[in-house]
Amino acid sequence: MAGELVLVVDDEPTVREVGSRYLELGGYRVAEAGDGPAALRAATAMLPDLVVLDLMLPGMDGIEVCRRLRAATPTPIVMLTAKGHEADRIVGLELGADDYVVKPFSPRELVARVRSVLRRTHGVASDPVASTRVWVGDLMIDPATRDVEVAGRKVSLTAREFELLLFFARHPRQVFTRGQLLQRVWEYTWLGDTSTVTVHIRRLREKVEENPSEPLRVQTVYGVGYRFVPSGAAPP
Repeated sequence: MAGELVLVVDDEPTVREVGSRYLELGGYRVAEAGDGPAALRAATAMLPDLVVLDLMLPGMDGIEVCRRLRAATPTPIVMLTAKGHEADRIVGLELGADDYVVKPFSPRELVARVRSVLRRTHGVASDPVASTRVWVGDLMIDPATRDVEVAGRKVSLTAREFELLLFFARHPRQVFTRGQLLQRVWEYTWLGDTSTVTVHIRRLREKVEENPSEPLRVQTVYGVGYRFVPSGAAPP
């Protein structure tokens, strides 16, 4: 879907300029912000379809911006992190960021990550098969509205958490390595940092498992990866 609005947040004008130029060439509308408070104001006023968010920002760091954005909106977030700042990256993912790009980055890689997240967020509306509700026990997943319910209780997921759960539900009992999940859900064409999978699995369990420390649905297959096991009563 072309024409989505992407908000690029970075305190380096060159990064904003290059990122914005390539995103515009990719068919996106782009807005920019150079610090944390400006990012929050722009996100509130413009309601972007996705935010590209640097973690090192003046006025308010990207971690706090991510925290506030995620508390207020399900808007997808792609983080920009400096090479070697793995701890900050993990914190951002824990707060609900959907993906990340390590600086210095290829502008084409940034566009590819943005496109991947937005395609999975908006891409099912015109596909009747892809938008069909999925029931797995008492778990309901609606790809058209991106609603999730567990035993009738609504659950709020980020874009990437939703896609991960939907993928699992469509492939019950199959075992996937972290690398396979990066390829199938994140659409990475190379093996990236698998810690992002670990963080998203942990966050997903916190939202769909009755006891996240003893998960029944999203199970670990030690030494291999993860599998999804249908759990709970069937819908009436």
